[in-house]
This record gives sequence, structure tokens and C-alpha cells, in this order.
Amino acid sequence: MHNPSDALTRHEEAEQLYRRWDKQWEQHGYGYWVVGRHDSARQLGFCGIKPMELHGVQVLNLFYRFAASAWGQGFAGEAATAVTIWAAAHVPDIPLIARVRPANVASQRVARRAGLSRAPHLDTEGYDGFDWIYVAQPERWVP
Repeated sequence: MHNPSDALTRHEEAEQLYRRWDKQWEQHGYGYWVVGRHDSARQLGFCGIKPMELHGVQVLNLFYRFAASAWGQGFAGEAATAVTIWAAAHVPDIPLIARVRPANVASQRVARRAGLSRAPHLDTEGYDGFDWIYVAQPERWVP
């Protein structure tokens, strides 16, 4: 299961998304990386971080979105782990979270594999549905 709210239906939507992601890189020096295999030019998906606010706190949201053909092969977990390590080294002062839909068991596994822990006290209504929150450093959050 995935979050269908981000599905693109027109080429113009993809261009707007690219411009938004590119602007984030220019402003913050981080964003989303394209994920692929070293032995193939085929793109598997995207993984990265973006700044946002959660309960009045500036956080980095760990994002991962992969083609259905890449599901279940460990690519998302590997990429999310790499991004989590990168964020801890390069943006250590901003807490890292992942917003996951309660029914998205595969995404929950990816968050846990990347070292994040479930933080039910932070669950919230997201932009387009209810989100369970996973955090990289639970000790940084006060219940």
C-alpha cells in the first residue's frame, strides 16, 4: 500500500514537483535522491528528507517512494537507512521523523529498518490523512 495522494496524472505536475524539490536543494542543501542500482540505469524510486513542522517543532521528514516493481526487495530500507545516517551526520540538530499511514505495514517496516521508533504520542492528522509518527531519536522528544 502507498500514499495515493502524491500520484501524478499530468506532465505539468511532474515539472512542478521537480521545481519544488530542486528549490529545496538550493535552499537547504538536502532533499530527495534518486535511487537506482549501480548495475542498471533504471530508477527504482526516491528517498530523502524535507523540512517541516510537527507539533510546533522543526523536523526533517524522511520520505521514500518506490516503483511497485521495486517493492519487497529491500531497496527502500537500504535507502532510508542511508538517508538516516546522512541526516544524523549532516543535519544533527534537527530531529528526523517519518510519517506513515497506520495501514501501510511495509512503510512501517522501512522506518524501523532505518532505525526509527514508533512514537504514538506524536501521531497526528497529516496533510492528507492520519499519520503514525516514527522518530530517529526518541530521547529527543518529550511525551
